[in-house]
Amino acid sequence: MKIGYARVSTQDQDLSLQLDALKSAGCQKIYKEKVTGATRERPELQKLLDQLREGDIVVIWKLDRLARSLKDLVNLVNEIQERGGALHSLNDQIDTTTPHGKFTFHVFAALAEFERDIIRERTKAGLAAARARGRMGGRPKGLSKKAQHTAIIAEKLYQERELTVKEICEQLSISKGTLYNYLRHRGVNLSASHR
Repeated sequence: MKIGYARVSTQDQDLSLQLDALKSAGCQKIYKEKVTGATRERPELQKLLDQLREGDIVVIWKLDRLARSLKDLVNLVNEIQERGGALHSLNDQIDTTTPHGKFTFHVFAALAEFERDIIRERTKAGLAAARARGRMGGRPKGLSKKAQHTAIIAEKLYQERELTVKEICEQLSISKGTLYNYLRHRGVNLSASHR
């Protein structure tokens, strides 16, 4: 089954060009949303992925409608393929149901990996150069005023034991790692039972 996905970045933009192209391509179902590609929360795209079945083809108007970065694109296409589906981009001549399309996509994946390696190498080289000049790289030691305030609240919530670690993180909009860093900074003993 061909399943279309159409997206525009703002409420003011019109989906009709994409919808017409997807219908012409034979899509039996089309998921559409008006949300910026930079946003991780794309409920319609998630619904599409959740309902994807073996042999389904996800059809998009252009690659940038699906993802904003090469890394995100590679991850999404891998997820589609893991579910037994394929991707067809109408304007980018990419169709992972064909050998040529699969090859093109593998080149994209290799480029994404290459880009990550270059960034990693540049970061290492920059840190080494800074150390050679006597400066240490990375984040400054200690916490900002705002982080100190959040750490105090995190400590109180953690010691009250009324909320789970996950709930504390959600309340404070921080990750588990950040919570544990804050608690260690405050000198809190982390108990295995309250993780």
